[in-house]
Amino acid sequence: MFSALIIFLLVVLASLGFSLYFLRYLAEGGRLRVARIGVTLFELGGVGGLYYLFRSHATEGLAGMLTLPIILFLIGQLIALGITVFAVTGRFLWRKTQNVPYDAKRRRVLKNAAIYPAAGFLLSSYGAFVERHHTVRRDHTISIANLPTEADGMVIAQISDVHLGAYFSVEDLDALLTEVARGGADLLAVTGDVFDDERLNEAAAEVLAAHVGDWRDGIWYCIGNHEYYRNGRPLVDRMAREGRVHVVLNSAEQVAGRGALWIAGVDYPFARGEAFDPQKEAYFAAAMADVPANAVTILLAHHPEFIDDAAAHGGVPLTLTGHTHGSQFGIFGQPLFPVFKYTRGMVRINDNYGYVHTGNGSWFPMRIGCPPEVAYFRLERAE
Repeated sequence: MFSALIIFLLVVLASLGFSLYFLRYLAEGGRLRVARIGVTLFELGGVGGLYYLFRSHATEGLAGMLTLPIILFLIGQLIALGITVFAVTGRFLWRKTQNVPYDAKRRRVLKNAAIYPAAGFLLSSYGAFVERHHTVRRDHTISIANLPTEADGMVIAQISDVHLGAYFSVEDLDALLTEVARGGADLLAVTGDVFDDERLNEAAAEVLAAHVGDWRDGIWYCIGNHEYYRNGRPLVDRMAREGRVHVVLNSAEQVAGRGALWIAGVDYPFARGEAFDPQKEAYFAAAMADVPANAVTILLAHHPEFIDDAAAHGGVPLTLTGHTHGSQFGIFGQPLFPVFKYTRGMVRINDNYGYVHTGNGSWFPMRIGCPPEVAYFRLERAE
């Protein structure tokens, strides 16, 4: 908690410092003073409030709606800062290469300076109001050497990180499930962080259960970390008792009619530091305890580092994970902030595959270069 706060403060101060300095290229005189005062008040007040809301997970209702304009301004500011730095650097290099002498009287304000913040806020608005709502389909073929013949050609769809709340309603969940059902999958895998608003969780669980019949092999669910923040664990336990949705929580279950194909799922490891790996390994061992040695197992895990456990085990050719949201910002198909060991897309370790889903919702309501997705995995028996 303390280290995260220090990192956050350093990032805010660095952003503020760079912004105050490079504003001199966008304004001058009285406008520059007003701009610097406004950015300083925003960084210290608005961003500080945003940090509190996210750390306390209090982003539903009115608080959730208040975060949107703060985020729009923050990302717009950072994008404008990046464009300005690029323009200033380009102008500096041009002067050097063209041997343009330095002139102290030259206007320091960039030509058409208003374009830079305008571009930042337009791109920020695109991420909040366009790309965040544009779900893409991604298809993958997974070859498995000992896949049961009954599972040959089976298609698994995956959704993840819905994050019910201010930015993803129960109606949105219903529409997403309807859309995924039309995609031709046999089984739906949900890899956590669905139940993220205590006011909506019950209704969302009913919607999820109502769609079970849309897939021949049903809906399979593993828990994420946000279910714990929003009192979702009791709801998940009740879902497991009712049995309409297959809940795999440090457990595994054979898929009926698919031969020796099993689905296993793990709990979310909250341990930190040196305790993280042992806890993760214990959860994986518990999930695999009842799986026969000759079975083929698909692992559902919210945290992507379970990909390593599955690969080390050898009998888990495919692991489906989420949690990272693909960093929510990307460039050329790659995550812009790869802060996790595995942040986005397919990972292959020998004959084992792992997938990190970009998520369908988010508690941070903006995506640029990282749209929400529905991933489809066709299982094929390798010859």
